[in-house]
Amino acid sequence: MTGVRKPLHAGDPAIAGGFHAHLVGFTDWLGAMRYSEHTIKTRRTDLGYFIEWCEERGIRTPLEVTRAMLERYRQYVFAYRRQRDGLPLSFNCQGTRLVAVRVFFRWMTRQHHLLFNPAGELDLPKKETRLPRHVLSVAEVAQIINAADLDAAFGLGLRDRAILETLYSTGMRRAELVALDVVDVDVERGTVLIRLGKGKKDRMVPVGARALAWIARYADEVRADQADDATALFLTRQGLRLTGKQLSSIVKKAIDGAKLERVAAGGPLNSSCHLFRHACATHMLENGADIRYIQALLGHADLGTTEIYTRVAIMKLKQVHEATHPARLQGALRRNDAD
Repeated sequence: MTGVRKPLHAGDPAIAGGFHAHLVGFTDWLGAMRYSEHTIKTRRTDLGYFIEWCEERGIRTPLEVTRAMLERYRQYVFAYRRQRDGLPLSFNCQGTRLVAVRVFFRWMTRQHHLLFNPAGELDLPKKETRLPRHVLSVAEVAQIINAADLDAAFGLGLRDRAILETLYSTGMRRAELVALDVVDVDVERGTVLIRLGKGKKDRMVPVGARALAWIARYADEVRADQADDATALFLTRQGLRLTGKQLSSIVKKAIDGAKLERVAAGGPLNSSCHLFRHACATHMLENGADIRYIQALLGHADLGTTEIYTRVAIMKLKQVHEATHPARLQGALRRNDAD
């Protein structure tokens, strides 16, 4: 577990019944079951760590793996320290490593490669429920969006403004935005069709009039001159579909250009597309939106995932606190003056 990305398939292909052949079969099965490329890549990488650990101990085939060995691997993952900073893996990262092993052996058993699943009782660390590190205020979102240079060459500033408005209005993920096609935006109904979002599920989400206005302006003034036959909504200067990395660079540039006060004061700020997703959900909750509508907007399969935003939406709680808590500043000052 060196932190270096593992090869496409770990294990020695020369060993009959070894890890390599079964890992190839497992990843092929994941693809046939329509798991996402990200999930397949993560499973393959995490299993690469496990196979490397096994081979260092002379374990060459899945048949040699026992329940006791898996328990030792779990302890190893818990005790592991990253080489770059000496810190342990987060509990969520530990869980991801172990889930890959558990799913792999479950598949092995169901495919009758094993008679007994040694990972059937493998315990996972309790998952951490962390709050978003940064949640932009309404004023900060406006500052970032307004920082877009509308006079930038090739209309890139106008495109970036339309992108930021869309991210904030819809709360969609980075991969969902770059996958948008022109036909996915229904101006008349004020909706956007997100095709094959996370979990390979389509969903229809509302998009605000302000975002639609900027999309229309970008389409009329910039995009129309780039590529008449392109299907993607947001294009690069060369008329190609944006990539996820390019979108992240656009958002980072916008945040840096806004020169927010908390950044100027030295406060860390993660320049992520998810900042606008967090802001969208939090601001709607603070303005009274029902959490189940937020769940539908964000495309969460589990309401528990959405409920994390109720802990971030602090403004309502702050108002109740100020209205009901007996320790008020004005009352204390009056008593002190009277004394």
